[in-house]
Amino acid sequence: MKITRSAVAAVAVVGALALAGCSDPGASDAGSGQQTAGWPAQDTKLDGTTLTIWAAQNSNKTPESVVQGFEKLTGATVKVVTIPDPYEQGIQTKVATGDKPDLAFWQPTASELTALNATTNLQTLDGAPWLENYTGNLKDITGLLDGKRYAALVTTPAVIGVYYNKEVFAKNGITSTPKSWDDLVALAKQLKAKGVDPFYEMGADKWATQWWVQAQLADAAKDGLWDKVNKNEEKFTDPTIQGSIDAYKKLIDDGLFNADIKTATFADQGDALLGGKAAMVMQVNSFFNELQASASTAELDKKIGFFPISPSGNVGTFIPDQSNALVAFKTGDAKREAAARQFLAYWLGDGYQDFVKAQSTVSLIKGVDTPSTVPQALKDVAASIDTSVGSMQALAVANPDLYLNLSDMIQGTKTPVQVAKTTQDQFAQLAKAQGAAGF
Repeated sequence: MKITRSAVAAVAVVGALALAGCSDPGASDAGSGQQTAGWPAQDTKLDGTTLTIWAAQNSNKTPESVVQGFEKLTGATVKVVTIPDPYEQGIQTKVATGDKPDLAFWQPTASELTALNATTNLQTLDGAPWLENYTGNLKDITGLLDGKRYAALVTTPAVIGVYYNKEVFAKNGITSTPKSWDDLVALAKQLKAKGVDPFYEMGADKWATQWWVQAQLADAAKDGLWDKVNKNEEKFTDPTIQGSIDAYKKLIDDGLFNADIKTATFADQGDALLGGKAAMVMQVNSFFNELQASASTAELDKKIGFFPISPSGNVGTFIPDQSNALVAFKTGDAKREAAARQFLAYWLGDGYQDFVKAQSTVSLIKGVDTPSTVPQALKDVAASIDTSVGSMQALAVANPDLYLNLSDMIQGTKTPVQVAKTTQDQFAQLAKAQGAAGF
């Protein structure tokens, strides 16, 4: 579930959205195969029907078990087409020219749904039969735009938090994880004094730099920060966000990161934490996928732990990415549109047990057990969602290039003040283009 640069890139500038009539939703009862009012049953025969799913390079293998099961059950043909990175920009360009798939992986945030012009291009999934089967508060935290549901969440939303090496902690006498941001910084200084790199950052690959700022904003986000930013009542240049940028820069200047921060990559980050060269990494779920490619579940359970962090405690920040959810397009073909909804209902219904087993991922559906092959750290990430708050990507009306500007700061070409100003200027431009009030 890797979040690439494109997954956090600025959304395309779009004009005012034209309201369009919504297709009648359709799918079947999750786990029952029976028809729900307005939705075809999961096992409705679809011989001769071909569905196309667009996926990114890091999500094109995700639906394999679902596709196989659905084709066998219904007689449909399902084709998964890989769209090259940058994925989001590629899809927006295609859709703007009238080229649409039946389904696509898509970041289920309001800003990204807006970028895709959801009211015109996407089917609504209101009343979907799987919604009441979601665990915790997953039904309500994402996939919505202006009160309408446009995305189906299939895997755990990414959460910003700290992955740490248990063996490094134990070797240095650390017996508990930090309970606040001040605790985290104090621990880092303690480790630094013992010759250990407390934190490891992937400055060359850029996209994770923003996690350090966003984690510091968790409490403010809970108190309505992004609502204020969306109304132009608060800016990136004001003390809250500017202060978080300044604090990140100070951690770097204090030598609490790896010496090769400017050139380090995502792969380097994984190697450093797994190998014990660094104690902690601020990351999201896709980082753990990188670790899983190099270590068994048993080794990961032994070495790697996770805790959410915020200024006042252990509040995580959730940031669903394109590998977490799918959208169904309005294609003008009523039969295929219904089949697309049926496919989603099967995925989150009778096909879900095989899916979580094949993907070794945490279950989001009540009555479907999480496989024993899922490492504990990922279970801990999932457990933190109910108390997490939304990220900039989840709650802001637009996603400016904060990560690129922070990367420039690491490389020495922007100051923290310039980072905030450049980000604010772009945010205001995007918000104005979308018709947001106050810009």
